[in-house]
Amino acid sequence: MTMLLSVDNLSQAYGSAEVLDGIGFGIEEGTCCTLLGRNGAGKSTLLQTIVGLMPPTGGDIRFDGQDITHAPPYQRSRLGIGYVPQGREIFSDLTVGQNIEIVMTAHQVADRRATRDEVTALFPVLGEMWNRRGGDLSGGQQQQLAIGRALAMRPRLLVLDEPTEGIQPSIVQAIEDVIRSLKGRMTILLVEQYYDFAASLADSYVVIDRGEIAEQGRGADMDAERIGRFLTV
Repeated sequence: MTMLLSVDNLSQAYGSAEVLDGIGFGIEEGTCCTLLGRNGAGKSTLLQTIVGLMPPTGGDIRFDGQDITHAPPYQRSRLGIGYVPQGREIFSDLTVGQNIEIVMTAHQVADRRATRDEVTALFPVLGEMWNRRGGDLSGGQQQQLAIGRALAMRPRLLVLDEPTEGIQPSIVQAIEDVIRSLKGRMTILLVEQYYDFAASLADSYVVIDRGEIAEQGRGADMDAERIGRFLTV
């Protein structure tokens, strides 16, 4: 299979404090890679570096063979990298529909009606609340909107930063079902703290501990006891 995303010897620092040190891994096209580690391990920093929100202090990032190490975020987005940040960051004063329409406009999505139908088929609540302000939605509904908004740009790589954080179990299950349905149709990089959720979706996995890769491998080889020691405080 083709390696869609490749990260090589990536480093990131806040001043003199090194947060990432020599990170290297790849994700094959159409697969789901789960990124695990305890709070403060460097997971979100790694994602922000991949999507261009933070410049790396060393190393390389390649997307579909193209060097994007120093490309601005908008260029990475236009290449097909969709990002759902921790905390959702929806446009709370805009309606659900406007949140999604603005992304389709920015990415010049050709068949907007079909895209809207696809997003609302995955998350029916978005269709039901199409004219409701994003800020009036529950936390779980906002998370579905954040994912739906990223999907509306028709990404090749969907980057999800802890999509289950603070979400009620029924919506966690709905999000898991959607991610599973997307596997094979796009490539997914999923940051998670919950082992069971990550293991159920992973084709491959990477564990980060104190800014370094502690282990990585095939999803089928994940072991709860071995990996669990990197997830507890």
